[in-house]
Amino acid sequence: MRSATDAEEDRAAAVTPVQPRVAVVVPLPGQRLHVQFADGIAGEVDCKSLIDGEQAGVFAALRNPIEFDRVGVEHGAVTWACGLDLAPDAMYDEVRQNGRWVLR
Repeated sequence: MRSATDAEEDRAAAVTPVQPRVAVVVPLPGQRLHVQFADGIAGEVDCKSLIDGEQAGVFAALRNPIEFDRVGVEHGAVTWACGLDLAPDAMYDEVRQNGRWVLR
């Protein structure tokens, strides 16, 4: 027969961690973003090195300031109208620890 402790451990193991969700994003000068997560953690994301770098790839589309400013939030992630997005979990960890995330 299973004990109450066994049942509690089963429930605890079934709990999945809450994924960080961006609630607000605001474009800033210099290819930077202000982000705020649903839990209130807020900070800056510096995209300049990624966008302007030789290895920018698809992110080169964001060199156009009008395109960069078309940033928004979709399903808790930072997204752009051109179809690009940023991973909220990596962003959250860096912003929570350092107040900013510098993309390279």
